[in-house]
Amino acid sequence: MTGLLTFGETMGLVSADGIGPLEYARGFGFGIGGAESNVAIGVARLGGPATWIGRVGSDATGELIARRLRAEGVDAVVIRDSSFTGLMVKHRRTGALLHVDYHRAGSAGSRLAPSDIPADALRAAAIVHVTGITPALSDSARAAVFQAVETARAAGVPVSVDVNYRAKLWSRFDAGPVLRDLVTRADVVFAGPDEAALFVDGPPLDGLAALGPAEVVVKDGARGCTALIGGERYEREALDVTVVDPVGAGDAFVAGYLADRLAGAAPAARLATAIAAGAFAVTVPGDCEGLPTRADLGALTSAGDDVAR
Repeated sequence: MTGLLTFGETMGLVSADGIGPLEYARGFGFGIGGAESNVAIGVARLGGPATWIGRVGSDATGELIARRLRAEGVDAVVIRDSSFTGLMVKHRRTGALLHVDYHRAGSAGSRLAPSDIPADALRAAAIVHVTGITPALSDSARAAVFQAVETARAAGVPVSVDVNYRAKLWSRFDAGPVLRDLVTRADVVFAGPDEAALFVDGPPLDGLAALGPAEVVVKDGARGCTALIGGERYEREALDVTVVDPVGAGDAFVAGYLADRLAGAAPAARLATAIAAGAFAVTVPGDCEGLPTRADLGALTSAGDDVAR
């Protein structure tokens, strides 16, 4: 293994069609979603090797997750669990307000344990990527994250952390110390300004860098991003696109950055790819459906007709 290794919970995703209260929805789509698997799919679509490890139930949703990840070229290490596969339910209450509800307490994914993440796989990875979502799921999942990070660090493998705070999973009071502890162990960290404010004071870029990561990227949606990489500051504007579904944009951004990092690209190029990947993802409904290929990124950033013939 020479690429990305990540792990966490991937769920079934129920998406209501149209706009308005969920009770009036008459059509639904069904797919998959999960921050870590989104990143793995994103890296794979951009040509990088990616492995995802996680638990799913012995149910139809678990089967769908396994098939979809493998069809995307992800090396999916799927652990079958006696519990159910978690679900997300997403609906657009208004044109500007998207609701995401979770049904994951006691799910298969929440039962992830340290023994599920092989030490040999961690030592063989080019980068290990974790998020702040998995530590919120259960004590065993939190232990899996921190043990994996320590194993990777001891082997000299870079660790990437996306803070990814989820208020519906835990409070700011509970999350802050854990996320801070996780970031102090990272080589690369991604966070939004509000997420950084959970555990650092002052400007987020400098506050996060003070905790130790050599590469700090602050994702700020339509305002683009700022970064401090190897002591050099960068700022990139977002691309102007029509937003259809903002869920998954941050994962696409991370995938773009890490795919280029794996390919040996310079920091400026990584950020350009990250911005383009995030922009492309929001133009398509779904958590991972809109993740771009290299050809997609080229079409997005080049001028020309809006019809491909």
